Amino acid sequence: MPAYFHQISTDVPNFLYSQPFARDCMKSWTSVHRTQRIIQSIYDRSGIDTRYSACGDFVPGREPTLFKPGPDGIPISPGTGERNALYAAASRELAVKLARKTIQSATDFSKEDVTHIIFASCTGFANPGPDYHIIRELGLSHRVQRYTVGFMGCYAAFPALRMAAQFCEADPKAVVLVMCLELCSLHLQISDKPDSILANSLFADGAAAAIVSAREPRPGRPAYRVCDFTSSLIPSGEADMAWEIGNNGFNMVLSSYVPDIIGTNIRQMLDTTLRSKGMALDDITEWAVHPGGRAILDRVEESLALDSQALNASRMILRDYGNMSSATVMFVLKELLESAETEDALTGAMAFGPGLTVETAVFERIGCTTNSSTRKAVPSLQPLAA
Repeated sequence: MPAYFHQISTDVPNFLYSQPFARDCMKSWTSVHRTQRIIQSIYDRSGIDTRYSACGDFVPGREPTLFKPGPDGIPISPGTGERNALYAAASRELAVKLARKTIQSATDFSKEDVTHIIFASCTGFANPGPDYHIIRELGLSHRVQRYTVGFMGCYAAFPALRMAAQFCEADPKAVVLVMCLELCSLHLQISDKPDSILANSLFADGAAAAIVSAREPRPGRPAYRVCDFTSSLIPSGEADMAWEIGNNGFNMVLSSYVPDIIGTNIRQMLDTTLRSKGMALDDITEWAVHPGGRAILDRVEESLALDSQALNASRMILRDYGNMSSATVMFVLKELLESAETEDALTGAMAFGPGLTVETAVFERIGCTTNSSTRKAVPSLQPLAA
């Protein structure tokens, strides 16, 4: 029995920063002209216009509470404990708000239906965590099973969704609330290291949630049917992407070589994966690619020989929100549902993370309302095995 994603909802914290504003802040915190030129170049080529943050310390006229300025005006780097304390408070607020919106928007489900919560995050730790507070503040059953997918990075949505699908395939009555919530901006590093500058230019805060069940959607209800998940590794990139806990927040190792490593390997990896499932690249009619950065999207598009419009949804999410780690690909999947030009499609999805890890999935998008007179045929696939 296949599993379906019936509802995808997203939300962001309250504070919005433009990319030029963030760039100029970073430039003002160093007097080294070479570093300023690097910051200018990286930020201007990022493909990002705006990003959201749970931290309002850089809003003009607002008193900083976490990144407090030192005598020279440069923010003093807060300790990991201080950053995590803000994560605990802000993640609770955002998670409860998003869970409430998700359940209220899912007209075919109620809070009494929820049997499991899977919460994914790599930007902080709290126990009791957001999953606990969702149950308490929304009045869910205390018997709801809770699971945390922790510290996996940008690809964590796929293990979380795969776990939910497996629960539903094993128990047709299961209704799983999956949430990916990341507050990346709390780990801002004031540094002239290229990895830090690149990470500071990309990462942002946001959350996405989905309701997963084995119930077949009613006609006209947009949804994704789960077809397959696959995990892969590119060991040659192990040293180029990592996520470490430091004394002053979490430290991102993000080499500028990552896009090239992904571009070099992704086509063969996908060809092998799809062929083992009886599919080919040409069977995929639309793409939900995690926008880890503009260069990554460029390399994926080039390697897979995609149409220049194929990654528009990913590029739009990157432009408007930045890289929100694990939540980002769910923003892209939601955008594909809402901008559908066909009633159904075969969706190829992928995300990348430390390791270098590549998670891929194939979903069948169904039930979308469209004014298009052209309807593409979707190959018949077997659902993910239980």
